Amino acid sequence: MLRQAMLALSKSPRAERLVTTSPLTADVVRRYVADDVAAVVGELTRKGLLVSVDHLGEEVTDPAQAEAAVAAYVSLLDLLPAGADVSVKLTALGLRQSRELALGNAATICAAAAGRGITVTLDAEEHDTIPGLHAVHAALRRDHPDVGVVVQAYLPDSLERCEKLEGARVRLCKGAYTAPGAYTRPQDIDRAFVRCLRILMAGTGYPMVATHDPRLLRIAATLAVLDGRDVTGLEYQMLYGVRPGEQVRLTQLGSRVRVYVPYGADWYAYLMRRLAERPRNLAFFLRSLMSRR
Repeated sequence: MLRQAMLALSKSPRAERLVTTSPLTADVVRRYVADDVAAVVGELTRKGLLVSVDHLGEEVTDPAQAEAAVAAYVSLLDLLPAGADVSVKLTALGLRQSRELALGNAATICAAAAGRGITVTLDAEEHDTIPGLHAVHAALRRDHPDVGVVVQAYLPDSLERCEKLEGARVRLCKGAYTAPGAYTRPQDIDRAFVRCLRILMAGTGYPMVATHDPRLLRIAATLAVLDGRDVTGLEYQMLYGVRPGEQVRLTQLGSRVRVYVPYGADWYAYLMRRLAERPRNLAFFLRSLMSRR
């Protein structure tokens, strides 16, 4: 119930105004959202970590806003090293207006990224955008075969999605939204996650295992061994500000670990979804808001 409440708050303009205008939120936000993206990327890279950077923003309402998002991503590429990745939400590129608009804008980013040795991953969003997401991804792969896409295990068709993405870069996560008919019990989501992992690990694509769950990380590592994948055949992905010690530990063991680094002023919806995923983070956040230090 707490998760559902937090996800509802992520869509509330009134709650957004209250939180984003409070002078007490800045320190909390910086824990999960990069203030200086170049500095954060540099620090993570020096630790041997890979990065996937997300310019925060979604649900644009006109083509001009989508064009501005494209410009922001193209500028971002200059700050990133080869081997980095950028995560892109298609609603920030105009998906709500038309698939063709989002496809054209995403293709512009992919072309610019390819010239710098940087990959692009298309983020999953609300359930009603998923058909458009996969249609755009399929079209992009014709010219940009390394473009990645996110599959959310909580959706009942996640297994079918993984089966159709043979040969692709696939970021598998539990899911941070709500949807009719979706799995809601943690144990059901975990089972779906493992079923998807089995498909991805046994396939010819590149699994990107996006979880902080120790048990799921162990299962992923075991499946990788059973399916004959070496350390270059998969990567783990974790959020900036969440379990940083574990990120470094896995890297020191030889695993490929990529940190998802969000940045930008439009952080509210992202932060609420992160708090919904990890209730103990909510307690930290509320304590910070109540503090007058």
